[in-house]
Amino acid sequence: MGGSIMAVSNRRTRKLKLLIGIAVIAACVGYLVYGGIQETIVYFVTPSELHAKGTSAYGKSLRLGGLVKAGSWSKEPGTLFHTFDLVDDASTVKVAFRGIPPDLFGEGRGALVEGSYGPDGLFQAKTILAKHSEDYKAAEDHGSKGAREIMYNSVIKGNQTQ
Repeated sequence: MGGSIMAVSNRRTRKLKLLIGIAVIAACVGYLVYGGIQETIVYFVTPSELHAKGTSAYGKSLRLGGLVKAGSWSKEPGTLFHTFDLVDDASTVKVAFRGIPPDLFGEGRGALVEGSYGPDGLFQAKTILAKHSEDYKAAEDHGSKGAREIMYNSVIKGNQTQ
């Protein structure tokens, strides 16, 4: 009889150890998932919101959106280093970027930059996303009579005069 009590006790301790092991593994996995999500979250802010955050925004990964201020975009000769100002209705943030900006990027256009804000007041951008117009404009119909006449005059008549 003493042997059967020991067998039941061993099964219970094995089950308890297994449950404790599963709980520890689940807690570790949960912590790793939570930590990974916290590191990859990137918040969108405007220049006004960034200034309102103050020192709490320093070093955090952010997306900053606004318009590129006219006359503010400059590129250091011989490098890929660009600086420009992003503005909204009330604030301006100086942005530094090293790389090749997208083709649609330019002054007076919307841009979204991803990077971090420093205590020096400079936003260090890692990527630039240029906003484009939401209006679709169809390409000109090159098969129209006027377009064909222009092509004829430029190609055929232009060759006859030479």
